[in-house]
Amino acid sequence: MATKVVAKATKAAPKKDVLGKIDLIEYIAKKSGLPKNKSEEIFDTFSDFLFDNLKKGKSIQFIGLFGLKVVARAARKGRNPSTGAEIKIPATKVVRFAAGKKLKDTLNG
Repeated sequence: MATKVVAKATKAAPKKDVLGKIDLIEYIAKKSGLPKNKSEEIFDTFSDFLFDNLKKGKSIQFIGLFGLKVVARAARKGRNPSTGAEIKIPATKVVRFAAGKKLKDTLNG
């Protein structure tokens, strides 16, 4: 009789090449000399600025760095990949990101 091997679920290690909120807060604190709690307030205020204005449909542009724009996606038909049945995908709003010239130049040398 063959023994069945069951793999244990393990927590994936965080990727070193993906940075997040904590990394930015620590970077702001280090570069500015501010305490981490003040750096987090700056981050939260910046996030609020982005969310509040994008929700109103406004575009945001940081010259040289990036731009964000709200775009409406029309309703459309799609297929359920499991069953193949046709489904209706509702209209939605998405945020489009566009890299600025300085960012592009930095990445491309």
